[in-house]
Amino acid sequence: MENLQTNLPDWSILMPVLPEKGARPQALYTEIRRLIEEGGLPPGAKLPTTRDLAARFSLSRGAAVAAYEMLVADGFAEARVGAGTYVARAVPNTAGRPVRARTRPPEPQGPLPGALGCTTADETTIRTFRTLLNRHLTQPSARHYHYGDPAGGEDLRAEIAAYLRAARGVRCEPDQVITTSGTQQALDLVIRSLLRPGDPVWVEDPCYPMAKAALAAAGLALTAVPVDAEGMDVAAGEALQPQARAAYVTPSHQYPLGVTLTMPRRLKLIDWARRNDAFIIEDDYDSEFRFSGPPLTSLQGIDGEGRVIYVGTFSKTLMPGFRIGYMVVPRPLVGRILDVRRLTDRFPSTLFESALAEFLRDGHFAAHVKRARRRVRAARDGLIGVLENAGMAVTTPEQGLHMVVEAPPGRSDAEHVLLAAAHGFGLRALSPMYHGGAGRQGLVIGFSGFPAEVLTAAAARWVGAFREG
Repeated sequence: MENLQTNLPDWSILMPVLPEKGARPQALYTEIRRLIEEGGLPPGAKLPTTRDLAARFSLSRGAAVAAYEMLVADGFAEARVGAGTYVARAVPNTAGRPVRARTRPPEPQGPLPGALGCTTADETTIRTFRTLLNRHLTQPSARHYHYGDPAGGEDLRAEIAAYLRAARGVRCEPDQVITTSGTQQALDLVIRSLLRPGDPVWVEDPCYPMAKAALAAAGLALTAVPVDAEGMDVAAGEALQPQARAAYVTPSHQYPLGVTLTMPRRLKLIDWARRNDAFIIEDDYDSEFRFSGPPLTSLQGIDGEGRVIYVGTFSKTLMPGFRIGYMVVPRPLVGRILDVRRLTDRFPSTLFESALAEFLRDGHFAAHVKRARRRVRAARDGLIGVLENAGMAVTTPEQGLHMVVEAPPGRSDAEHVLLAAAHGFGLRALSPMYHGGAGRQGLVIGFSGFPAEVLTAAAARWVGAFREG
């Protein structure tokens, strides 16, 4: 390619490992990351433009953009305003190792303490699920022997609706609930059902990378709407793109900054959606983990116009391996979304749904969340102690499973991620999550999934490393 340095690899080596047409961004991301890790793309090398990459591999432009967004978010690339995208300078150079077109990177050994998206094993919960699943396998219902409802089992949908009404103020009935395999599937169903390539969509700035990547990969025109101490700035969104067809928001606990969308802005967002016949995708990903004060009412609960699609998951409370989430859909949209579900997934696991319905109905879920909340709070407090002892200013998060701290001076946030990983501590850089990948320098640290003593020991190793210079 014209804009690649002559010492970089021939990009045709990716051809055998990518689909012939319409490659998914994850496949492209994986192969470019492999080239970076193996030294085929050295630190500081300029990457081709997304337009060139899309043309070379017959991709959608959105798929190329999404792959680059993921590379930037994971610290393998950096976007320079007006200059393009480059391999991150902090990535170790392993150029002496050969580039093998058909090899795959080694399997990860598991997340490090401090990484996001982890839950802790709960022996009581595992024992209870073992009993419930054994019961359904020993005396299987007839429903397990034929194709089920694409919305999910009625028993589980009834329990989810009851839980959301009581815990989150969601206004719904079981016929509005659709069970999913998680947030990403819910987003995919919304995109396929309600949006078309080129439709303008608001996203938060900074934004959850996987949601942003899914929207970009579908060819949607994303408008990055700034987030401040009051959450998404709705007035700024209207000034930037008043005719957007949808808005993706995390109003109860914004990811990654952790702020809450204020009531005036909630009302303004709903009013904007009503006036413009737009939809709001409310991602309520960790609402169960509130440590003080009354629970926050969902955005959907104050929507009297049927503009909000509410998305949640059991991945943060139980475990990601269960692959159970849900969405609450305005009634006029249910049929359209289920038509897409029938074509792409048929129906969820009836066996596991039956066990989970009992788990909710018999009070096991409420007890599990209380235990999980105590563990997470202890880990949060231990982590804060280590950081404050290192002289870092920390604001104690009152909700959620992560915190954001300023990157200690002397290194960029991406460099701190690498330093921490070398000492067994998992961090995520904040700056790549901003539009253009050049936002506020900060570190996103998770405090779930590991015992407090394991998390604090890992944090202490990182603190010792950056203090030593």
